[in-house]
Amino acid sequence: MVDCAVIVSGGLDSVTLLYHLVKELGRKPAVISFLYGQKHVREIVCATSNAAALGCPHQICDLSAMRDLFTASALVSESIDVPTIATVRGDPQPLTYVPNRNMIFLSLAAAYAESQGVTEVFYGAQKHDMYGYWDCTPDFLNAINATLSLNRKQPIRIQAPFVNDSKADIVRRGLSMGVDYAQTWSCYNGRGAACGQCPTCAERLAAFAEIGVSDPLPYE
Repeated sequence: MVDCAVIVSGGLDSVTLLYHLVKELGRKPAVISFLYGQKHVREIVCATSNAAALGCPHQICDLSAMRDLFTASALVSESIDVPTIATVRGDPQPLTYVPNRNMIFLSLAAAYAESQGVTEVFYGAQKHDMYGYWDCTPDFLNAINATLSLNRKQPIRIQAPFVNDSKADIVRRGLSMGVDYAQTWSCYNGRGAACGQCPTCAERLAAFAEIGVSDPLPYE
């Protein structure tokens, strides 16, 4: 019997969150992942692997028919190259932003949670983005919870335990729980090895460097 839902992309933050729920809090989460027309699905493979390792049910929600809604993003559009960290520094909403993604995903996850009879949805928002996502902020979290509180029978609460944590904090916590970061994928490019140049690679490498540990992923 599940007692909450958690969105797991298969990236570093969301996989650590899954382990936090199971290993540290003793929760029994239902895992939800989304296909939305992204250029690669390497993260989804990692999400599936980690959910199975922890014995959690895993629901993959296929929104790929809606990919045209997201083609302003370099993560979806075949005509927009994934930018490097050098080109997005200082941009409050870079090309890696997927329009309204978290609101859409959290709304669907809230519907799933309500159908499962649970009242909490977790997601891996964290503070130390080198680039800007408005839908990972405490203001967004407060606003979406205010909306969901209008539910007259079973209000759903969105929880983001890492929203005030840096990525280095998250990695440090994950290593203490035995997270295998070789079974996560962060790079926006889905090649054989991580590119090391895109914003999320830069953020991930900086986090491992800050705590003095080598990232187990191969890099180009």
